[in-house]
Amino acid sequence: MRVRRLIAVWTAKIVSTVCRLSGRQGVTLAGRIALKIDPRILADLSSMVREKIFVVCGTNGKTTTNNLLCSAIESEGKKLVCNHTGSNMLSGVTAAFVLAAGDNGKLDADYACIEIDEASTLRIFPHFKPDYMVLTNLFRDQLDRYGEIDITMDILDRAMKMAPEMTVIVNGDDALSAYLAMKSGNPYKTYGISEQVFKEQSSEQNGHEIREGRFCKNCGARLEYEFYHYSQIGTYHCPNCEFARPKIDFDASHIDMSNGLKFEVEGRQMEADYRGFYNIYNILAAYSAARTAGLALADFDDVLKKFNPQNGRMEQFVIDGTQVVLNLAKNPAGFNQNISAVMEDEKPKDIIIVINDNAQDGTDISWLWDVDFDRFAQESIRSITVSGIRCQDMRLRMKYVDIPSELIADVRSAIEARIKDGCGNLYVLVNYTALFSTRNILVGMQR
Repeated sequence: MRVRRLIAVWTAKIVSTVCRLSGRQGVTLAGRIALKIDPRILADLSSMVREKIFVVCGTNGKTTTNNLLCSAIESEGKKLVCNHTGSNMLSGVTAAFVLAAGDNGKLDADYACIEIDEASTLRIFPHFKPDYMVLTNLFRDQLDRYGEIDITMDILDRAMKMAPEMTVIVNGDDALSAYLAMKSGNPYKTYGISEQVFKEQSSEQNGHEIREGRFCKNCGARLEYEFYHYSQIGTYHCPNCEFARPKIDFDASHIDMSNGLKFEVEGRQMEADYRGFYNIYNILAAYSAARTAGLALADFDDVLKKFNPQNGRMEQFVIDGTQVVLNLAKNPAGFNQNISAVMEDEKPKDIIIVINDNAQDGTDISWLWDVDFDRFAQESIRSITVSGIRCQDMRLRMKYVDIPSELIADVRSAIEARIKDGCGNLYVLVNYTALFSTRNILVGMQR
């Protein structure tokens, strides 16, 4: 088995290098080949992790949370394995361990921080049992792949039962995630935001977003909310049974988004130089996970200052004097939070929206009609360009909210046009399969 593992590691590294040199990501392919050569390689390598294994699941925020958690653990002087690229199915997870292994086929790591696609947990957990699961949130996502949220919840429930000693660090403000953790039987810790941040979200009538999971999973009654933060995230209780928002172990307070993000947790001041209210939850999730595992995080404030969300998560570029922000937006809740982050920037701005319908995106793009694109009808939005495979559908969606848009199907041409004649402040919002290719274009143009 050792010889087989060595061959698998060497082959995967060669494949990854060749793909990278040819401009392809290649991570998934490397993992797939490693598993073909040695089906036990993930189980063997994960067993070499000396301390703890974290997994990060949830609809939105997995990659940012996982990468931030990795940075926090590294600041403690620990060695770790992490799938930074966001390749989060079985092959991608395998590749993270294989590519981190030495040429001797062995792994030198104290921790592993692994982002896992929810639907892939049942395929990955037979290879190793995590010590901690971070559960960020549960929203409707890729209906043709995941189906309704109940299917995702059932998958995660079965995965949790496969690892009964695994501690779940859960977003207590999400009724769906909280219910899942509370009924699982696993030990759990919660994080959340108890203070009301947005006054206009005080009621169901005033909130304009699609609300998932509005009914109690315990008894079926309609949940009552004291207030929402966004979507179904907020403070809630069931009027008909005992189900309610759990006690919050890691509670963010004194939220300030006037200049970046500022808040307090456990009496410590947190500051991050990027936008998006949802990023407070990502930071809080990573912090809560590391603290639950007993890490002191003495340098966490420094970690936040140095941390730059990458791989298209509010990633910044400068091209010919134009400030460009690339961000992933792949479902209604995520896109609405993207819109909120864009609108926090009061300067004039151009927007490019890239929509594909490849298998990994979900071929059903009806979710576009649940996004509040009418919020782009502001004077600060100087232009909207639609691109990608389903650019015609996106242009039709903008037509229905009476917002003019220009269609440039080729992504590179769209970016070049806005760099040439734009206002110098460009946001590029892409769904999943457009992310890697668009990022490559921006990286090349920045050079």
